[in-house]
Parts: sequence; C-alpha cells; structure tokens
Amino acid sequence: MSEIIRKLRVAAYAVIVEEDRILLSRWLGPERPRWILPGGGVDHGEDPYDAVIREVHEETGYHAEVRRLLGIQSVRGPLNSDGDDVDYHRIRILYEAAVVGGELRYEVGGSTDRAAWFPLADVPGLDRVESVDVGLEMYRTRPPDGRPPRST
Repeated sequence: MSEIIRKLRVAAYAVIVEEDRILLSRWLGPERPRWILPGGGVDHGEDPYDAVIREVHEETGYHAEVRRLLGIQSVRGPLNSDGDDVDYHRIRILYEAAVVGGELRYEVGGSTDRAAWFPLADVPGLDRVESVDVGLEMYRTRPPDGRPPRST
C-alpha cells in the first residue's frame, strides 16, 4: 500500500483588465499549453503581493501595480505524479492589478512561453485553466468575503 503524499502550493495571480481586454500568459502545463492569469508560486519568505508583481514581470515584461486583493481560491484534489498519489492543495491569491510600465515580451525558459491581450468576449473560446474564470468572476462581483462562488 502506497503512502499518499501531501503537497501544498501557494501562488499569487493578477487579473489585469484594460479597455475590455485581459492580459493572459500561456502556461506550459503537463497536458498541453493553456492560457492562465499571469502569476505563479510564492517563494519561501516572499510576500504574495511582491510575488505577483515579480511574476507578472517575468511572464509578460510588464511592470504591474496591485490595485486590490480580489480574494483567495482554495482547491484540493488528487494528482498523479510519477506514479505517486498526491493530495494536492492549491491556494491561489488573486489580485486586481494594472500595467504601469514595461513592454510586452515572452518569458524564456520558464513555465510560460507567451503573453497576450484578449478581448473579454473571446475568453470563453480560449483553451484556458479554470482559474481564469474564477479570477474574472471575482473581478466582476468583488465578493465581500473574498471567496469565489462554490461550484456545485
């Protein structure tokens, strides 16, 4: 009987909307590349606020300014990694942010390979991770408790 491994990942992501467009990065996930909010893992000892600013710059070339905390998404579920069963808990800290400088460029040698602006109306047709929808919903509704609506 194999032991279940527990893994916790804390990450910070930016919802950057300008003129009915959203900035997304293309994540090189294990299954296929998909669009994701710019952001990523919080390093040990790093403040999530600083992490999201760093990650936006690394993935998009832009300098970002955090406008407000939108909320926190907590997702837990199984993950099969190299034959091991993993109880994977993801905590996503979502911020509303704005571009304040820099130029659009792509990350090289990281977890993403592209960044682009998309009209909000085109987002439903993109191959994207579910956190894009969660981030947009939190951006639109600004839940007072900072929690996304529960899926049924």
